[in-house]
Amino acid sequence: MAPPPPFGANSAAARDIANVLHPYTDLEAHKTVGPIVISRGKGVRVWDEAGKEYIESVAGLWCASLGFDNERLVQAATNQMRKLPFYHAFTAKSHEPMIDLAEMLILRAPVPMSKVFFANSGSEANDSAIKMVWYLNNALGRPTKKKIIGRVKGYHGITIGSASLTGLAANHRSFDVPLPGFLHTITPHFYHGALPGETEDEFATRCADELEKMILDEGPETVAAMWAEPIMGAGGVILPPRGYFPKIQAVLRKYDVLLVADEVICGFWRTGTYWGSQSQDIVPDILVCAKALSSSYLPISAVMVNQFVFDALAKESHTIGTFGHGFTYSGHPVPAAVAIETLKIYDELEIGAHVGQVGPHMQSELKRRFGDHPLVGEVRGAGLIAAVELVADQATHTNFDPKAKVGGRLAKLCEENGVIARTVMNDVLCFSPPLIITKDEIDEMLNRISKALDELTVQLRREQIAVVK
Repeated sequence: MAPPPPFGANSAAARDIANVLHPYTDLEAHKTVGPIVISRGKGVRVWDEAGKEYIESVAGLWCASLGFDNERLVQAATNQMRKLPFYHAFTAKSHEPMIDLAEMLILRAPVPMSKVFFANSGSEANDSAIKMVWYLNNALGRPTKKKIIGRVKGYHGITIGSASLTGLAANHRSFDVPLPGFLHTITPHFYHGALPGETEDEFATRCADELEKMILDEGPETVAAMWAEPIMGAGGVILPPRGYFPKIQAVLRKYDVLLVADEVICGFWRTGTYWGSQSQDIVPDILVCAKALSSSYLPISAVMVNQFVFDALAKESHTIGTFGHGFTYSGHPVPAAVAIETLKIYDELEIGAHVGQVGPHMQSELKRRFGDHPLVGEVRGAGLIAAVELVADQATHTNFDPKAKVGGRLAKLCEENGVIARTVMNDVLCFSPPLIITKDEIDEMLNRISKALDELTVQLRREQIAVVK
C-alpha cells in the first residue's frame, strides 16, 4: 500500500510504514499516521528527522539514565569491540567484563546475594527467574509448589512467562496469556483502591490479608513466589501505601513463598535510592534489573539470586548434569563493558546526590503546577519517577472513558510542544527523565507540558467530554 501524504515515497517514515512492525502500536492506524523518526540525541533531548527538538520526559522507555550522548559509554563499547567483540558463558566459559560486572552488582546489591545470571532484557531476566523458581522447587522435592503471584497492573515483560506474570489486560488480550499457574493479587493503589474512611495502614493490611487468602485458597504447598516492583512503573507509577511491603513479606515468609523484586525500572537511583527495594524495606530472594544497568546503550539485564536459591540450582544442575538455561548473548562482553562503565559513572558523578536534589524539585513542581488542575486526580512519585493521572471526575476519582483516548491526545499535544511523553492506561502521564536532568531542564519540560495540558483542557471543554471548571 502506498504511503499517504505527507510522507514522500522514499522518506524514512514511508519506508518505516512499508517494512516495520512496531511494538505497542496500533498497527492499522500506523499505516496512515506514521512514525516520529528520531535522528539524534544529546543530553535529555532528541531531534527528529525534520530537525524538531524534544525533551525526552521518560528517558526513552524509563531507561536512558545518562542521556543520549555519553561519550564514555561509546568508548567503552568501542574498546571492548576491538579487544573481544563476542564470547559466551556456556559450558563454564567466561571473560573479564562479565566477571567484573557480576562482582560490581553483588557489591551493590541491597541485600546479600550470591550469584548473577545475565540476559538481554527485563523480560528475559524475569522469564529466567520464573524458570529458576520452578527449577528450585523441583530440586527441593516440591513438584507442586509452582504457582506464581503477580499484581494487577504490575508489569514484568512480554515473553510468554513474563507476560503471564504481568497484570495488564492489553498484554494478555488475544495472546492467550496468562498461562495456568499465574495469579494476580490486588493493586496497592490507595487513591483508587481504598475503601471509604480506610487509612493507608488499614489498606496495606487489607492487601496483605487478601494475599494470604489467595495463598490459602490455592494451597500454600502450590504457591512458589511473588513478583513485585518497588514502585509499579508501566501500570501507572503506583507507590504502595505505607507499611505495605513489610506486611506482604510477613505473609510470604509464613508460607515459604519467595519474593522477587523487579528493579528493571526502579534500580540505579531512579526512586532516590540505589535500589527501589531500599526505599520500600524489601528483602528479596531474587532481584531482576535491566534498563539503567547500561543506560540502555546496549541490551543487558541481570538476575541476582541469594545463597538459598543458588544452592538449589546448583544441586539440581549437578543431578541433571547441566543448568539447561541461557542465551547466546548472556553476559555478552560489549554490553557488559558498557554496564561496567555506567556503574562507574553513577559513582563518580554521585548520581544519587544529584537525584536527591532534582528529584524533590520535580515532585514539588508537579504538585504545584498540576495538583489543583481541574483534569488532574492525583500527582504521585518519588525521586525521578512520577505520574499525573487525569480523571473525568475528581470527587469520585472516575477515569475518562477509554474511547475518548484522552491520554493519547495529551501525549500527541506534548509532542507538538516539544516533549516526548508516555501515557499509560487510565490516562496516566508518566515521568522518568534521564537522571542527569537539571532543575532548569525540569522546569522547561514542565512548561511545555503545561501548555499541552491547557490545550487539551480547551479541547475537552469544547467537546463536552468532561466538566472543566
